[in-house]
Amino acid sequence: MQVNVLGAERRRRWSSDEKVRLVEETLQPGETVCGVARRHGVAHSLLFTWRRQARQGRLGGDAVPALVPVEITSVAAPISNGAPQPASSPPAQRARAGIIEIELGGCRVRVDRDVDVEALQRVLELLRRR
Repeated sequence: MQVNVLGAERRRRWSSDEKVRLVEETLQPGETVCGVARRHGVAHSLLFTWRRQARQGRLGGDAVPALVPVEITSVAAPISNGAPQPASSPPAQRARAGIIEIELGGCRVRVDRDVDVEALQRVLELLRRR
């Protein structure tokens, strides 16, 4: 009798959910990519690749949100682009309004906290496709 063993593959197949979970684990305070890789038996270079794909929005297909770096800074003076501010809010409220600056694909979008969420989502989706 002869037995042939086929398919002795050393590579593990990681599902999209597992990849996202491991990438999120590397982003926890006090965690390192190498530590997470060691615990789960993954090459650290593979985790770095998954992190880069996540930043680019390419990890796990359409259902996975892109992970982007966020930097919180204080604004010294309100940003003026020459356009008049909406008359609905008094100047004191406009000065206190938080400005969110989003950099995506080489473009910068600045919005205040009263931005229409659906419109912002459409703009960001178009920028992400570029």
